[in-house]
Amino acid sequence: MILLENVKLGILAVAIVVGTAAVGDAQGRPPMRQHTATETEHLRLVKANKNAGRSKVSIYKKGTKRVITSNGIPAHKVGRFPNSGNPNRIKARNYTFTVTLSPRKTARSTQGRLGTFGVGVNGVPFDPGAAEFWRGNPRSGWQYEALGGAVPLGLDANYAHVQPTGAYHYHGLPVGLMQQLGWSRQVESPLIGYAADGFPIYAITAKVNGAVTQMTSSYRLKPGNRTGNGPSGRHDGTFVQDYRYIAGAGSLDDCNGAFVKTAAYPQGTYAYFLTDAFPVIPRCHKGTPDNSFQKRRPR
Repeated sequence: MILLENVKLGILAVAIVVGTAAVGDAQGRPPMRQHTATETEHLRLVKANKNAGRSKVSIYKKGTKRVITSNGIPAHKVGRFPNSGNPNRIKARNYTFTVTLSPRKTARSTQGRLGTFGVGVNGVPFDPGAAEFWRGNPRSGWQYEALGGAVPLGLDANYAHVQPTGAYHYHGLPVGLMQQLGWSRQVESPLIGYAADGFPIYAITAKVNGAVTQMTSSYRLKPGNRTGNGPSGRHDGTFVQDYRYIAGAGSLDDCNGAFVKTAAYPQGTYAYFLTDAFPVIPRCHKGTPDNSFQKRRPR
């Protein structure tokens, strides 16, 4: 479980990887690291005590769309990059995200491929999936969980790190942003961001029947050991596939969402919630994601 106590997160961690190699491909894509780790480890987060640079973000309405432009640089402190788990340096980006002002739920959840779930009100993307797979094979069916600790990603105290392009992005609770917005477990969450389908993103708390309530995930670890030709060991959270959704186990649905009334949406809206426990950042959408959130190769 991820525990955030107003100012400081109490997660320490050690990342251990066994038998890691890197192999590129004929198309020139970044090398895929080959891991054989099968056990989760506590995270050791890099202290967020550095300035990333000047933050630029603008959010405005244009026709039927909400437009978020930013340089991807957060105003809060970040960790030191490069670091031992992440060789990349933060660089300003040129983001333009658009979302509908009238999001609608579709008949089925949209299971996003490895990509951007949404964007914070500070213009920094929420990108929960790690491009790390059992033995470096995306077709293995076993994707390493970014917050599982088995693979060293060099995450800072905002559960964020940097892509080879220089893009700083969140894999978990955006602690620095939440602090800046005045988040507390004692009050309903302020607006944290927007998902790619236009629905709002909040963190952990909401008002339900007039009382501040902790919104909880309905995902649980699968019982027993992993089977088949993949990694051995018990389902402990090393891999995304170690978890399963159990309807009603928590207060949120399979996309970590619920219908709530908030200060920004007094008439009520479907909204996503960042949670203490897996998936932390949702892994699917209830609406139709805008194409501006699709990952594109750097030019």
